[in-house]
Amino acid sequence: MPWFAIIFVAAACSVALVGAVAAPKAPAQARQPGSAAPRAGETFRDCPDCPEMVVVPAGSFMMGSPENEDEHSPDEGPQRKVTIARPFAVGKFEVTFAEWDACVSDGGCKYKPETRWGRGRQPVSRVSWDHVTKEYLPWLSRKTGKAYRLLTEAEWEYAARAATTTPFSTGPTITTEQANFNGNHTYGSGAKGVYRDKTVEVGSFRPNAFGLYDMHGNVWEWVQDCYKFGYESAPVDGSAAATNTRNCSRVERGGSFVDEPFRLRSASRFYSPTFELFTGLGFRVGLTLPLTS
Repeated sequence: MPWFAIIFVAAACSVALVGAVAAPKAPAQARQPGSAAPRAGETFRDCPDCPEMVVVPAGSFMMGSPENEDEHSPDEGPQRKVTIARPFAVGKFEVTFAEWDACVSDGGCKYKPETRWGRGRQPVSRVSWDHVTKEYLPWLSRKTGKAYRLLTEAEWEYAARAATTTPFSTGPTITTEQANFNGNHTYGSGAKGVYRDKTVEVGSFRPNAFGLYDMHGNVWEWVQDCYKFGYESAPVDGSAAATNTRNCSRVERGGSFVDEPFRLRSASRFYSPTFELFTGLGFRVGLTLPLTS
């Protein structure tokens, strides 16, 4: 458990939400009825209570951070080129309490996480990797007939970068008008901002170039991979790292509302045991799309 989580659990209190920026409606295209498969940039939802999905295009990127990036960690390298050969779908938002509660109401999830700040469109948190993979994802897959899953670590970073090479998809720095994090701290030339000390509703800030919201901040997001220090011999096709999965810790990405901005970098990594529960830890879903003719 990171030190900032311990501090948060000891000191968290209810404070007024300050300065969240209302995001404009995303210009994403809706899926057309009768189409064989959604195309890059299109959005779709497989059921009324299902997460809204965005189709992310295929492509290549340099995964990890260069050694000269401010706050670079040795486990973010060596950088390597990763190629995502096929479009795939990513949750437009972090999974919300409303979406998790739908699973509970339908009998698919037994665990109902607590929250200090309401449910609805707040990102669900205090859900373990085990809860996600043993309750929510199997329920969602049964409900839709599709194999919903967590993103691989490579897919997550590719989606977060959205064709950028800077520390953040927002550029060389990030502000609290662009993401929810501890604004008492800065990164690079960034200015100090607000520290909301709580999650905010998903979609409160502008999306990245792929149409995805809150890839930086709000809550950490579980991904599929077991944690391994560094990328030596890691796959380059976007798949999950082939490590011993027995009792391994799982990777988290994106940073949270309680974190300093360096933790929100596209390359930043953290990890926890699969039973971890933390108010700043949630997830978003992924989906492999069918091959098009």
